[in-house]
Amino acid sequence: MPPTSTVQRPSNVSDALARGRLGVPSVIFFVLSAAAPLTVVAGVVTTGYAVTGVIGLPLAFLVVGAVLALFSVGYVAMARRVENAGAFYAYVTRGLGRPAGVSAAWVAMMAYNALQVGLYGAIGAAASPVLQRLFGVDPAWWVVALAAWAMVAVLGLLRVDVNGRVLAVLLVAELVVILVFDLGQLGNPAGGSVSFTALSPDSLLVPGAGALLVIAATGFVGFESAVVFSEESRDPKRTVPLATYLSVAIIAGIYALSSWTMTVATGPDQVSAQAGEQSVELIFNLAGAHLGDTAVAIGQALFMTSVLAAMISFHNTTARYIFALGRERVLPAVFGRTSPRTGSPRFASIAQSAFGLLVILLYAANGWDPVLQLFYYTGIGGGFGVLLLIVTTSIAVMAYFARTGVEESLWRRLVAPGLAAVALVAIIIVALDNFAILLGVAPDSPLRWAIPAAYPVVVLAGLHWSLVLRGRRPDAYARIGMGAESAAMLVTPGPASEQAPVGTEGRR
Repeated sequence: MPPTSTVQRPSNVSDALARGRLGVPSVIFFVLSAAAPLTVVAGVVTTGYAVTGVIGLPLAFLVVGAVLALFSVGYVAMARRVENAGAFYAYVTRGLGRPAGVSAAWVAMMAYNALQVGLYGAIGAAASPVLQRLFGVDPAWWVVALAAWAMVAVLGLLRVDVNGRVLAVLLVAELVVILVFDLGQLGNPAGGSVSFTALSPDSLLVPGAGALLVIAATGFVGFESAVVFSEESRDPKRTVPLATYLSVAIIAGIYALSSWTMTVATGPDQVSAQAGEQSVELIFNLAGAHLGDTAVAIGQALFMTSVLAAMISFHNTTARYIFALGRERVLPAVFGRTSPRTGSPRFASIAQSAFGLLVILLYAANGWDPVLQLFYYTGIGGGFGVLLLIVTTSIAVMAYFARTGVEESLWRRLVAPGLAAVALVAIIIVALDNFAILLGVAPDSPLRWAIPAAYPVVVLAGLHWSLVLRGRRPDAYARIGMGAESAAMLVTPGPASEQAPVGTEGRR
């Protein structure tokens, strides 16, 4: 019997991202740019040492890298079967159902938006020494932020491969400078000999190490975004797994090496004190002492471009989440339309840019601290949200394979994601216990609970919206998590659409 009502299929222009434009290198550039290596080495590593006083950060990066590699086993196994720019949202939907998927989408939008707009608070501080050195000017942070915002907004409307080429240039230069700085630090050890103390298990098995693991985990945020570009990748079944595994390995290796060489150059017993005194400038002061002023100037310039590259990457990731939700009518349909000329998610990108502009103007008008209150607080909050998404996705992966009966090895469908879920839950518990330390506030500060408590509120909002869709717009409810397939769906409203399981199309 034919359906009583149908959903009009939008044009291919409206519902399709541009396919086949990204290979493995381009996707890796997006992923590593989101991870912002130089920003993490200069900012997160020094903050970790200063806040915790624990020197086991190099080992913490390796431990977190191993956990995320375990997570990636099930993650990429599912990526071979579910191709969707919504990534976490789509996987949680296929594994745990539509209400959980919508909640995951709300969490993802909050977390990635926080990470992206938070970087506007950092770009002023990153650009200040470069502009002073080159032009002898020191503009207000919001002037620099607005210039960066305009660049990111324009790039977000261009072809995705254009963004990839811009990131490639910035990232390669950034990684070369990090390695040069590392060699300079290794070649000039404090006390005349290279110390391996920071790589000893004893350096991590101390009070405060839990906070260090959480700080290390925030350095990996962005590694998961390879799947977001699956619809635009050439041969996504090969591109996404390779890009994900290589990104985790590169990030873990670079961060562990750089955080260790920093202890070598300062001395393990002095790194926390010097990081507390010099903050972001520590790595550049060490480079100045070992490599000269030219190396410092290049490093500071690339620190600025590192922040800019992360902005571009997170903007593209966030816009694609918004696009995926618009295409499936979880958000207004206008967000699910792409540019006929570039294939970019045009209206989703404009919406993300508008939000960034609003945040910059709000902070500038109120005179709020852009580094502490915008960059650092939103960065910690956004990173915590991504951790919640990762552990939920681990559980969803196991549920997906159990529900659909898709053929997959026991290691990929259960053991690896199960071990990752247990480890990630432990990290989240430690994060909650150490949130005051992570933020650098008093234990009784309202921020200590306000930031993590925002996510349960968002989850409940997502659950409520999914129930609204189920009751009032069953056609949209049935499309949740279906990705590009949703454009072609013919849906019968009412109980039939509610009963249709998500993910059974993969049964073999």
